[in-house]
Amino acid sequence: MMLDFEVQRFTRQCCETEAILQPGDEFYSALVVQGAQVVRRDFAAAAWHGPPEGTIGWWKAQVPDMQSRRMFWAPNDVIAHYFEQLYEQADAPQDLRYVLALLMIRRRVARLEETERDDQGQETFVLYCPRNEREYRVAVATPSAERIGEIQQHLGALLFGGTTSSESATNPATRRDT
Repeated sequence: MMLDFEVQRFTRQCCETEAILQPGDEFYSALVVQGAQVVRRDFAAAAWHGPPEGTIGWWKAQVPDMQSRRMFWAPNDVIAHYFEQLYEQADAPQDLRYVLALLMIRRRVARLEETERDDQGQETFVLYCPRNEREYRVAVATPSAERIGEIQQHLGALLFGGTTSSESATNPATRRDT
């Protein structure tokens, strides 16, 4: 089952006050579950009163200079928590789960322990995430060329933006440095 994701990119505008965020301004981003979707909400630092209800991860960042082309990923804890949410959803797209698993391997959030192949030839990665001491089995589901663009847009809208800060969390009660 393929799910459609329409996640708003970083608009450089506070979702609460509608103030335009300028280069150098600090802001907070939160990934919030709304129904069957995960949406990204950006807040000016002055409008941040903690994570909204339904938040699965949040981080503090700084609006990049328009001249700078370098974008930064959300903190590793946020990426790991989003992956875990996708992993637990039976109807989550397997190709999205697979691409996020590859990102976690690349960022050393998780490591590839082994690759298994079942009787039908389906390849499965066995990952280990030391952050939560958990093993995951992720089906190798290489996306089509068209789907690659969709996945890039989805992950970029959720997990890119601004310069990273050491202040982040995967839930409202737990802050961890990455």
